[in-house]
Amino acid sequence: MKRIPKSDTTHIENAEGCDVYEHPLEDKDINGSVIIINGRYPETGYALNKVCKELVYIIRGSGVLGLSDGTSTDFDEGDSLLINPNEKFFWEGEFESYMVCTPAFDPEQHIEVAE
Repeated sequence: MKRIPKSDTTHIENAEGCDVYEHPLEDKDINGSVIIINGRYPETGYALNKVCKELVYIIRGSGVLGLSDGTSTDFDEGDSLLINPNEKFFWEGEFESYMVCTPAFDPEQHIEVAE
């Protein structure tokens, strides 16, 4: 068992309108972060994680998760979303979420790609 106090989180401004609060589990198999989006992330194009599955729970707010194939889904507070490795996606809306990554997120795995 491990507890990560809120005071141990690390704040990263991923982009304008995208704040990340990492919870340092120090576990190679899984980790999690609070993600707050206000607007669109990334501002243009798509984000992609080359390795991780990302399970996202919407704590508050609503928005859209869009994919590069033109599909999208609206979401609201209480919904969960699953993003698979190598899916090109963007977020749009005003919401707070908790994202769990497996294996654990590493910035080297995450890229932004043009439209």
